[in-house]
Amino acid sequence: MTFVVNENCIRCKIMDCVDVCPVDCFYEGENMLVIHPDECIDCGVCVPECPVDAIKPDTEPGLEKWLSLNAEYAKIWPNITVKKATPPDSKEWEGKPDKLQYFSPNPGAGD
Repeated sequence: MTFVVNENCIRCKIMDCVDVCPVDCFYEGENMLVIHPDECIDCGVCVPECPVDAIKPDTEPGLEKWLSLNAEYAKIWPNITVKKATPPDSKEWEGKPDKLQYFSPNPGAGD
């Protein structure tokens, strides 16, 4: 098992999860984070830190595409180990459905 970031993170990108990760397995895209499935140790400490419920165990049904997306982009986006400021418009995006259409494949800045 590993944890994955789902579409709830898109355009919210609240980074409380990054601060608590003991193995630094988060990677930063332009408008969301992903977890590297081969680096995640399944500790789950990041799950309660996410206020938008964007981190789920990969054992939950329907997360296969998100596991693939996390694995793909964790290989090409920069690692992030330090929490950065939340995007100023993140509150406007919390809870919006069907956010995959807003996903950006562009990398973030990383550390």
